[in-house]
Amino acid sequence: MVLTPSTMLPLGTPLPAFELAQVWGANGAVGPGDHGAAWSSTSLSAQPVLVLFLCAHCPFVKHIEPGLSRLEADFSSQVQIVAISSNSTITHPQDGPEGLREQAARNGWRFPYLFDASQAVARTFHAACTPDLYLFDAAHQLVYRGQLDGSRPGNDQPLDGRDLRAAMAALLSGEPISADQQPSIGCNIKWHPEGV
Repeated sequence: MVLTPSTMLPLGTPLPAFELAQVWGANGAVGPGDHGAAWSSTSLSAQPVLVLFLCAHCPFVKHIEPGLSRLEADFSSQVQIVAISSNSTITHPQDGPEGLREQAARNGWRFPYLFDASQAVARTFHAACTPDLYLFDAAHQLVYRGQLDGSRPGNDQPLDGRDLRAAMAALLSGEPISADQQPSIGCNIKWHPEGV
């Protein structure tokens, strides 16, 4: 396991346009077979958007899953949440669509979960790790990137989502969001092997 921090994409970066296969949604598994129906960022309304780069196997993602479930319960009516998995299924087949569906079902998630098979979207976001979290305002400009909170597997810090929650609460109340943001740390995104 390689500990990797977020690249900390510059604040103010516009939300990249993307269209990916949706393998999970509000009503469970989506579409036929592994690839599901297309989900496009261009269909988003003028509301804040939280993009989560996750995967099924990473211990850092597993650690924060309850925090993400609480976040969805508290903010999904005001913020569009969407998760993306970009890990190579050549090296990590457990992060393919079926593994993502099992993860989402186990956690009771209702937000869209997308599969970035080509890894092009992860590269557009400069995503580096799982989890890697990006919050965009209603104009779809980046206002927060970094950690959910300081909790990591085994460090005994509370999994309370305080960093991301503070940013979301400030955004929704029209208050300034601190630019003092700490990078997320987790497993590196599992890029396709060279030559694939």
